[in-house]
Amino acid sequence: MTKMVNISEAKAQLSKLVEEVQHGRRIVIGNAGRPVAVLSSYEADPEPRRLGAWRGKVWIADDFDDPLPADLQELFDGGSPDR
Repeated sequence: MTKMVNISEAKAQLSKLVEEVQHGRRIVIGNAGRPVAVLSSYEADPEPRRLGAWRGKVWIADDFDDPLPADLQELFDGGSPDR
């Protein structure tokens, strides 16, 4: 069963909503009447993660850690592109 609440109600009644979720209810949190998030019960992964599962499947470029060119670094630091 699903229940929709607005953000202010969710903030004021979080403990109560979490209790409802623990009893199987799904809570949709809305902003201005539009759904934006879901509060639902946590389900642990059925099996533990395996170390090395991505071995041989991922490639990282040799220059991955090299510094960026100055003009590109400036954009990351908040500069604006020349247009």
